[in-house]
Amino acid sequence: MRLAAIDIGSNAVRLLIKDVDATNPHKLQQERIAYYRVPLRLGGDVFEKGKLSKSNTKSLVKVMIAFRHLIDVQQVDAYRAVATSALRSAKNRIDVIDTVLQKSEIEIECLTGDEEAGLIFRNFKDASRELNRDLLCIDVGGGSTELSVLRNNELVALKSFKLGTVRMLKDTTSEGEWARIEHFVNLHRGETPWLAIGTGGNINRYHRLARLEKDANLPVESIASIMRELEAVPLAERSTRFGLKRNRSDVIIPAGEIYIKILAIADADFIWVPKVGLADGVILQMSKKLQN
Repeated sequence: MRLAAIDIGSNAVRLLIKDVDATNPHKLQQERIAYYRVPLRLGGDVFEKGKLSKSNTKSLVKVMIAFRHLIDVQQVDAYRAVATSALRSAKNRIDVIDTVLQKSEIEIECLTGDEEAGLIFRNFKDASRELNRDLLCIDVGGGSTELSVLRNNELVALKSFKLGTVRMLKDTTSEGEWARIEHFVNLHRGETPWLAIGTGGNINRYHRLARLEKDANLPVESIASIMRELEAVPLAERSTRFGLKRNRSDVIIPAGEIYIKILAIADADFIWVPKVGLADGVILQMSKKLQN
C-alpha cells in the first residue's frame, strides 16, 4: 500500500511518500519512496500580519499542484494533507483552503495543536528503547512546539504551545508561554529521569552537524556548541559554510534555543533524534485506519 502525507508547516511544505506493509500484525514495515521539501515561509505573513498574503497563497497553490502531479505519478493509494500553526492561525485560511482545493483538487485539513501533537506522538507509541523511563517528545516547528509524554508505553499527556522558530524571529511569541511549558513538564514529571526525544528538521540538522552515528544521542552541550559556531558566521554565509537550506539558516538558532531551554526544564542532558516527524505520524494513522 502506497501512502502519502503533505505537511504544510510555517517554514516549509513537505510531501512524504511511503510503501507500507501491514501484513505482519506485530510490526509495520515501511519504506520511504520519496520526500520533497519546498521552502515556503507561510508563518512570516501570518505571525506578523494575521493572514496569508496573495503572493504566498499563489505559491502554496503552485506547490500543491506540483504535489498533486507527484502523487499521481507515484501511484499513491491514499493521501492526506494537513496544515499546522501558520495556516490554522490565518484569518483568511478558509479562502486559502478553498483556492487550493479548486486549483489542485487537494483538500487541506487544519490540525489543532493537540491533533498535531498526537500525530507526532504516534511515531513513539511503540518505542523499543528505554521504556523504563518516561519519554518527553519535543517537536519544534516554525509556529508551535508540541510536547507529549509517554509512560509505560501509554500516552500520559500532550499539548501544543504557541512557541516556534518563525514566531521568535518575528518576536510574536505569546507572553507566559515558557511558564506554561515549565508547568506542563513539571506537572507530568515522574519518578524516573526523562528520556527526551526530538523531532523536526532543525534538531535533525543539529544531529547531522554533530557528526553522530544514526541512533546516537545528541548532548545538550553539542547543540550549544553548534549554536555558537552558527552565531559566529554571518547569516549570508551560513548556508554555504554549514550546508544549510537558505530558509533554515536563520531559524536553526532559535530552534536550538527552544530545545536547550526545554531540556534544561526537563533536567535532560541529551536528546534522542530518531528523524521522524508529523508526516510520518500522518501515514501511520492512515495505515491503521485503512487496515480496519
